[in-house]
Amino acid sequence: MAEIARNKQINLDYKVVEELEAGLVLTGQEVKSIKTHHISLKGAFVSLKRGEAWLKKMHIPTYSKASLQSLKNYNPDRDRKLLLAKRQIAYLSSKTNEKGLTIVPISVYTTRRLIKVKIALVKGKKKFDKRETIKKRDIERNISRKLKNF
Repeated sequence: MAEIARNKQINLDYKVVEELEAGLVLTGQEVKSIKTHHISLKGAFVSLKRGEAWLKKMHIPTYSKASLQSLKNYNPDRDRKLLLAKRQIAYLSSKTNEKGLTIVPISVYTTRRLIKVKIALVKGKKKFDKRETIKKRDIERNISRKLKNF
């Protein structure tokens, strides 16, 4: 499992409730672009419509060596379908109806030759929760530095 991209803001902005793995429906040149680490998960989220899961606002730029014919009508921010079982989609839709829960992608990685995305059911943090997280991280960093010097 080689991780290609990670959404670094997740742990600061959200509290992760549950994680799931999903496949992505991509075009050939998108796969090549992702495998060369050209992908951004910043601001991406999952939307559930009519029994299907869609990944929105994930940016995959054009593959540099792709033909001009395939790049003519390419939209790098298009909605991409997630491959999930029906019971998983039903479970996620029932959970998102609860107050304050949303679904966001955590990371994109490869398993064998497939590209997968790890999505998480998350709850947003308040400002004081974010400050507390930063404070804990700084304390742990200082402790590890002092232990390293001994």
